[in-house]
Amino acid sequence: MVASAFFLPLEAGGRFCIHHAPSGGPEGRPGIVYVHPFGDEMNKARRMAALQARRLASLGWSVLQIDLYGCGDSAGEFGDARWEIWMRDVKAAMGWLGERGAGSLSLWGLRLGATLACEVTREAPVEALVLWQPVVAGEQLVTQFLRTRLASEMLAGGAATSALKQLRAELAQGRTLEVAGYELHPDLAAAIARLDITDTPPAAARIHWMEVMPEAGAPLRPASRRVAEAWRSAGRELAPVTVAGEPFWSTIEIAECEALLDVTSDALR
Repeated sequence: MVASAFFLPLEAGGRFCIHHAPSGGPEGRPGIVYVHPFGDEMNKARRMAALQARRLASLGWSVLQIDLYGCGDSAGEFGDARWEIWMRDVKAAMGWLGERGAGSLSLWGLRLGATLACEVTREAPVEALVLWQPVVAGEQLVTQFLRTRLASEMLAGGAATSALKQLRAELAQGRTLEVAGYELHPDLAAAIARLDITDTPPAAARIHWMEVMPEAGAPLRPASRRVAEAWRSAGRELAPVTVAGEPFWSTIEIAECEALLDVTSDALR
């Protein structure tokens, strides 16, 4: 396996990428793009993403990790990011793998990255779709993100100076909000809040839905079960899997989930 880092030239600057090429090169091998989660979850999950990318490359996959516009080491500021730009970034990453002879193309995403991957498949169908803890409804993620600011205000001054309703009103008025070091543009917040993957099944030949739970054998979250049932009713085949582990995308210290790496590797072996 050979790993190489580069900047993919796209609109408004380059996107930082890491390509894990399988032994013998990527020609004719299946290709998969990793779509990272939102905000600081991206940083917390970098180690898990790297570990999984290396495992998949060792199994013969050509794996591309891309920092979306305004994220990580890519061009742009987070406050300039828009959902439609991220959609184009993912499709450009798929195109890059296709130009290098990938035999088939797949997507793998974590949290909001998994939701973004689902959205992309409606314009660019894929062979396999790997969903790690997907965000079912974007409204919930926006609320969770805004509460991060309220929590920070309470820690700093003892009481939040802005309520959730006030923050939403500011977004509705077109104001950019600073939350935990990230500038959230109202257009991006609105696009995320409109997301709901329940009634719009992705276009993928195989769907692998995986969630990390506190205990082994725990059932899917209720919202996830509703999505799975809706997708099956729409003719999609999927068998969701849960594994025991820590929510590595949100833990204070960097954490790993070996069980998730194992089930993902087995699913794509």
